[in-house]
Amino acid sequence: MSQRTATLIGLAAILMWSLLAVMTVATGTIPAFQLAAMTFAIGGAVGLLTLLRNPQALQLLRQPAAAWAVGVGGLFGYHALYFLALRFAPPAEAGLLNYLWPLLIVLFSAFLPGERLAIHHVIGAALGLVGTVLLFVGNGASFAASQLPGLAAAFVAAFVWAIYSVLSRRLKAVPTEAVAGFCLATSLLAAIVHAAIERTVWPGTPAQWLAVIGLGIGPVGAAFYAWDIGMKRGDIRVLGAASYATPLLSTAFLILGGYARPSAAIAVAALLIAGGGLVAAKDMFRLRGR
Repeated sequence: MSQRTATLIGLAAILMWSLLAVMTVATGTIPAFQLAAMTFAIGGAVGLLTLLRNPQALQLLRQPAAAWAVGVGGLFGYHALYFLALRFAPPAEAGLLNYLWPLLIVLFSAFLPGERLAIHHVIGAALGLVGTVLLFVGNGASFAASQLPGLAAAFVAAFVWAIYSVLSRRLKAVPTEAVAGFCLATSLLAAIVHAAIERTVWPGTPAQWLAVIGLGIGPVGAAFYAWDIGMKRGDIRVLGAASYATPLLSTAFLILGGYARPSAAIAVAALLIAGGGLVAAKDMFRLRGR
């Protein structure tokens, strides 16, 4: 698989994640950790179905402890911290700090063997960050002292996801199929937390069940497999900068779904984020790759 193909597969994860907000809203009032347990179970099952065609399926799940620590720590750690952030801080403010992770991925990639951080990667990521700040501030984001615990959780979550993504590159020998095991372990941990602190609320309509299944197949399923391929074989700097498209596309889907309203701030943010992505990805437009 070429680097360009792997990068395009990684970009598919960003597109799927942009559907996360609107699909989560469509699930109703299911508690956060219960929803995580349900959707990660579906996402893990999707991976297991593909493994069944491989006679060496179980061997693909037999990975070193370090791989399990990074995989489960990244998936469960990030989502647990983000859910805590949403509990103790308003979504706009939590989202603003959480979306430091694309910039962190671009910066952390400089420490990877064989990778070189060029000025256009930094400029592209910075433009995306400015556009994301404008997007959230335009939607009324502000900070208060009482929100500090939630904001701290969102800030740490950004580092957790960036570190997980970059370390995936270091664990290149771990097959993408192992993500199925990471998803199932994350589902189990989320179920334990749910049983301890939440009250179970099942979907009340067929549409809500479809939204849960769709989340498990797409944003909380196939997206993680696609992201793993992109991180391990694609251009990690391009993917990091392009990730700023997630909040923008997410807002666009919320507008189309009737959950948000268009504004001038969103339009300007779109130009900054799109421009930043193009600047960071200019290497992909060369006639010949590296």
